[in-house]
Amino acid sequence: MIPRAISVMLLIFAAVFAASAQEENRLVLLTHDSFAMTEDVLAAFEAHTGVSLEILRSGDAGQMVNQAILSKNNPLGDLLYGVDSTFLSRALEAEIFASYESPVIARVGEAFIPDDSFRVTPINYGDVCLNYDIAYFEARELALPASLSDLSKEEYRGLLVAENPATSSPGLAFLLATVAEFGVDGDYTYLDYWQDLEANDLLVVDGWTDAYYGEFMVTGRDSGSRPMVVSYASSPPAEVYYSEDPEAGAITGAIVGDNMCYRQIEYVGILAGAANEEAARQFVDFMLSPPFQEELPLNMFVFPVRDDVMLPEVFAEYASIPENPANVDAAEIEANREEWIQAWMEVMLR
Repeated sequence: MIPRAISVMLLIFAAVFAASAQEENRLVLLTHDSFAMTEDVLAAFEAHTGVSLEILRSGDAGQMVNQAILSKNNPLGDLLYGVDSTFLSRALEAEIFASYESPVIARVGEAFIPDDSFRVTPINYGDVCLNYDIAYFEARELALPASLSDLSKEEYRGLLVAENPATSSPGLAFLLATVAEFGVDGDYTYLDYWQDLEANDLLVVDGWTDAYYGEFMVTGRDSGSRPMVVSYASSPPAEVYYSEDPEAGAITGAIVGDNMCYRQIEYVGILAGAANEEAARQFVDFMLSPPFQEELPLNMFVFPVRDDVMLPEVFAEYASIPENPANVDAAEIEANREEWIQAWMEVMLR
């Protein structure tokens, strides 16, 4: 028989060993506040790998990237999800990621892969587009604007609400779309365009919530007076999905003409110096697997980067994907983002 003192010591050792093993199998995912995924899907990863997943939300994408850069010598987590194409260059230049080429990357379209270093892996994308009140335009037999330039025409006076690019992610995306379309040099630049919008009674508010749920005619309750808003191509299916009467169909639509939308691609990257790099690699692979990719549309209302994943019926029917979204090189964005925003503020908020 084992003496009681030794038995107690063995029990203590077993508990410490179990806690240590659990700590070794812990994976910390640093992400933004908008991250959402079903518990069943995340539990499936944990059950399959034996890894305990901890999710650390860190504000919006910009705040998250800044925190990861400031803590690069002592990373807050093992991997970072949610850095998008507007902040990617900042993260890459700070060298916060370790390279990892997932074996599942072959399932992803080449257009989503930023370079051959594989420091980040694309997971999903969304398009910032103009949304409109279907009933408003139909009742007035008013044609939808076919280009960004059209928005400055008299027939669209006072119809649009947009977000401040200094305080809003979709606002910044829309600003970048105008930079891509009109440029920053020459006789007519993006700033000239914004002045024309202002002259056409454009309304600018601080954030997406203020615009979509405050000023947009469809969702702004009693106060909304604008039948167009800068939002997402996935907003119409979201409206149907959460509607009290989904069978009634869409009451909003997205305008997805050439160069009228701006595509935001979100990436995941393993943080250099990660405590559990092997588990981080497993989670990157998992994020590209069908179970995870299939859940993206109805959890975060974004599109999966795998084109062999079936979209939910409400997305397939009501979501619009632009064929030719606007594009600005990530390095150019990083070099000029603050200057473009500052110039916009001097013109629009003077």
